[in-house]
Amino acid sequence: MASILERNKKLKPVKKTREEYAEDALYREVWEEVNNEKTTAFIRKYSRYIIAGALIILIVATAVVIGVRTHRAHKLAIAQNYETAVQNLDPNLLVSVAENSGGATSDLALFQAYMLDGDMGKLEQLANDGKSRDFRDLARLHIVGLRGDDMTAAAIEEYLEPLNTKKSPYYYTSRLVVAQKYLADGNRDAANKWLDIILNDSDVPATVTAAAAALR
Repeated sequence: MASILERNKKLKPVKKTREEYAEDALYREVWEEVNNEKTTAFIRKYSRYIIAGALIILIVATAVVIGVRTHRAHKLAIAQNYETAVQNLDPNLLVSVAENSGGATSDLALFQAYMLDGDMGKLEQLANDGKSRDFRDLARLHIVGLRGDDMTAAAIEEYLEPLNTKKSPYYYTSRLVVAQKYLADGNRDAANKWLDIILNDSDVPATVTAAAAALR
């Protein structure tokens, strides 16, 4: 025997009369009119805030677009200046690029300017204020290479202390430089301490390990 639910499914939907359709249409019309009145009243009440909000959105969007375009133009100008400076071997223009750019680009330009004119001031600026660790550490190694003869081993060890971390790409090289300076100063014990650090580390590059083994 069919269930009540199944019987109900078979029932045909009741058709509405013209009067019922008319009532529905009238109801929708009244409802839309009420909603329109509420919307109009809301807009009148908060029109100032709505206009102000729209203006703020417009101003912010315009500022963002201008900012993006300005940033791109600035980046393009820096790239063009950098290319010109490298082609013309112009240290002054490279310094300008370093001052107006950021990150590794600034450091690279300043280091190249030093390589062209040999101005130690640029190298010291890079060592102390470089934007990236790689170039700061590289500058310190260069300074030790140039002034190491006038420095004690202890002074070199202290100066290269920022490189005494595996976060530095010149960690092992700097340890080898310190060991070499201690050997030059005749302090074999201090030199062996640094050489042992290198030789007992499995991550050391083969060239550095070979150099440390030869000194040990």
